[in-house]
Amino acid sequence: MIELEGVPELIDPVMICAFEGWNDAGDAASTAVGHLDREWKGEVFAALDAEDYYDFQVNRPTVALESGVRKITWPTTRLSVVRADTGEKTRDLVLVRGIEPSMRWRSFCNEILGYAHELGVEMVVVLGALLGDTPHTRPVPVSGVTSDPDLARSLDLEETRYEGPTGIVGILQEACTHAGVPAVSLWAAVPHYVSQPPNPKATLALLNRLEDLIGVRIPLGELTEDARAWQLGVDQLAAEDSEVAEYVQSLEEARDTAELPEASGEAIAREFERYLRRRDGQPGPGGHATESGGVADGREGPGTGSYLRDSAGGHTRPRKPSPKDDVAREESEGPDGDESAAESSDGPTTGTGTGTDGNESTDADTGDGDTGGGEDRTGSDG
Repeated sequence: MIELEGVPELIDPVMICAFEGWNDAGDAASTAVGHLDREWKGEVFAALDAEDYYDFQVNRPTVALESGVRKITWPTTRLSVVRADTGEKTRDLVLVRGIEPSMRWRSFCNEILGYAHELGVEMVVVLGALLGDTPHTRPVPVSGVTSDPDLARSLDLEETRYEGPTGIVGILQEACTHAGVPAVSLWAAVPHYVSQPPNPKATLALLNRLEDLIGVRIPLGELTEDARAWQLGVDQLAAEDSEVAEYVQSLEEARDTAELPEASGEAIAREFERYLRRRDGQPGPGGHATESGGVADGREGPGTGSYLRDSAGGHTRPRKPSPKDDVAREESEGPDGDESAAESSDGPTTGTGTGTDGNESTDADTGDGDTGGGEDRTGSDG
C-alpha cells in the first residue's frame, strides 16, 4: 500500500525519472535528475524496497562510518518532490532516481506508476543517454520520443519505431502507455570515445530540452561552466593523439554535412529563442503539460479525461471511473471485442566504454560506436 504522508497537494505535477546503468551513458541522465534535486532542495518521501528489485552481488550495498557508527546504504530507487518556482510559473516535479533494477521489472514499473497515480502526475518524462558517433565539439543531440502519435504531434516529438532489446526506460514508457499516462523519453547522445562519467555537456543538453518540454526555467548553477571545462579537457586530450584528432575531425565533417540545411534555419532559431527566454525569465514555447497530455495552447494529446483539474487551485487528482468509460471501451473494441495493442516503446541502451554493454541509436545519431562487444542497432529510441 502506498502511503504519502507529508506530501502536499501538488501543482501541475510532472514525474522526471532517470536510472543508472544501461540507459545512462556518462551518467548524464541520472546527473540531470540529481541536479534538479540539488538546485530545488528535494525532499525524499519514498524509497522502493531494495530487496524486491536488486541483486546485491551486481549492485552491492556500501558501508560507511557516521559519527563512529557503521551505516549500510542499500542500492534502491528513491522518490522526491521539488517545487519549481521561477516567479513566472510554479509547478511540482516528482523526481525518481535510482539504479536500473536487476529483476521484477513489471512490478517495479507498477509501483512507480502507483505513486504517479496517487500524486496526480500529468506526464512522465524519462531521461536517458546513449553512446553515439557524435563529436564532442558539437552541440549534444537530444531526441524526444514517445509511443503515442497524438502526443508526438502535440509536443513536436518523434514517434518511436525502435525494435530490439531495451532497458528499464523502454519498459517504463510502455507501462505508462498501457496505463494511459502520457510519457516521453529524452535521449542525449554521448561521444563513444569519451564515455566515462561525468559528462556535464550531455547533462546540460538534457536539462535544456527538459526545460522546453515542461515550460519551467531550470537553474543551471555551475553546470554551464563545467560543460565548457569538460570540452576544453577533451580538446586537449584529442590534440595529444593524432589518430584521435583525425577521427574527431571526420565526425565533425559528417555531422556538419548532415545538419547543414538545419543549421541555417530552425536550429539557429531555437537556440536564439532559448536565449531570449532565459534572458526574460519566461518558460519555453511548449507551454505546460495539461491533464490531457497536450500543452496549454488548446491542443489535446492522449489520455483525454484521464485526470481532472481543480480549476480553483490549479491542482490535479486522478479522475474516478464512470459508467461512460465502459460504454466507450465497448465501442472502441469493435464487434470482436479485441483492443489494439499499444506499439512497443523501447529505449536505447548505453555502453560503459569497456565494450560490455550494447547501444541503440536515434535517427540523428547511430549508436554503433561501442568499442567492444556491444551490439549495433539503429532506429528511433523510446
